[in-house]
Amino acid sequence: MHFPRIAVPLHPDTNNYNYTSQMSTLTILIVTVFCIGYLCIALESLTKINKAAIALLMCVCCWTLLMMAPASYYPAIPGGEVIHHISEVIEHHLGDAAGTLFFLMGAMTIVEIVDSNGGFNFVRDAMKTRSKRKLMWRMAFMTFFLSAILDNLTTSIVMIMVLRKLVQSRGDRLIYAALVVISANSGGAFSPIGDVTTIMLWIKGVITTQGVLTEIFVPSLISMLVPAFILQYQLQGKFDKSQNLPKADVTQFTKAQRDIIFWLGVGGLCFVPVFKTLTHLPPFMGILLVLGVLWTVTEIFHHNTAEDDTMAKRVSDLLSKIDLSTIMFFLGILMAVAVLQEVGVLTMLGSVLDSTFEGNHFLVTGIIGVLSSIVDNVPLVAGCMGMYPVAATGDMAIDGIFWQLLAYCAGVGGSMLIIGSAAGVVVMGLEKITFGWYMKKITWVAFVGYLAGILTYWIERSLFF
Repeated sequence: MHFPRIAVPLHPDTNNYNYTSQMSTLTILIVTVFCIGYLCIALESLTKINKAAIALLMCVCCWTLLMMAPASYYPAIPGGEVIHHISEVIEHHLGDAAGTLFFLMGAMTIVEIVDSNGGFNFVRDAMKTRSKRKLMWRMAFMTFFLSAILDNLTTSIVMIMVLRKLVQSRGDRLIYAALVVISANSGGAFSPIGDVTTIMLWIKGVITTQGVLTEIFVPSLISMLVPAFILQYQLQGKFDKSQNLPKADVTQFTKAQRDIIFWLGVGGLCFVPVFKTLTHLPPFMGILLVLGVLWTVTEIFHHNTAEDDTMAKRVSDLLSKIDLSTIMFFLGILMAVAVLQEVGVLTMLGSVLDSTFEGNHFLVTGIIGVLSSIVDNVPLVAGCMGMYPVAATGDMAIDGIFWQLLAYCAGVGGSMLIIGSAAGVVVMGLEKITFGWYMKKITWVAFVGYLAGILTYWIERSLFF
């Protein structure tokens, strides 16, 4: 979701060297605060301080530093309007973040409603097996293709709910959950509607549906297969019979009613991009529409049940169970990264990459992909779209090497850290995965798959395109 930007840029013109000293001091302070906060988040298992609290503190401190900058830092804005202007900018970024958070909360609630009423039973039964490795491969492929149809965020929520029904051992489930993150991000990268960044590039017109499906599908598949092949060796043997059996259904719904709930929930999530295209409303409005319809239908199904079993009470319970600490963490991270975007750090970084590795799009986009695991990939891609013009021919043309690689790297690169993607943040909250565990066990695996995908794309371009 994007609101129209106000006409006057917040950060100073990077070509105006009269303000270089002030800009450097302020930028260094903000980046330092961001790095300290990020380090504390990474060391959550040692500090025992909730990552959401650190993210919120980091966000407020960065914006406070920006607000305290001298008026001369903003040469294009009259002195008396600086505070008002920054407030407008904060509201703009808060609007973007709120749209993402409401989408997340709506999607989580829809999946919870479907799950609590037995809607995922047939998905669970289709994946059910006593072999740990067979389950891993079934889960990986289902996540990969489902994320291209829905999106990586929603798919991750769905698959974690299914895994909770199939795998009771926390140690095993962490491995599966990590592969869900990798598979969801890889699957979202080859679809124009599978990830926020591919949607941005698609709407901008720098990639086409046919182009991204043709060129990025195989690299994305490789970036999922390689980590899955490595992680399968951490899953050996079979589940105990008591570990992998379906739990008794607590819902009073018939099979037909459960199927209706499933198709309304999952079908409704698929309909959200269509709703956005038809109405031009933000995606979270589509999520609220689906939630309202699903809530109403389920209420009708409960019409003849006991009064204390109404859907109103159930939805209230589900809403109270949403992990607000994850929501607050997401808010703090998005708003903190917004400060880096406003002071021009991301744009400056792109300029440095462009001048350092001029002409080597594989290196530039590869580094951007690694950076997308540290900061949000949305402002990174937005900065690239504003910095690099679309050419009529060559690597920068529509469906050119640069734009295709940017779609792949920004999407798949987020798998290298648990907080590098929306899917990772959600799984982190649902399964209580620590930053340190993921970095120690999974980061190198995701990085190997990431490089394998880039190599695959290079071979594709050399031999077939």
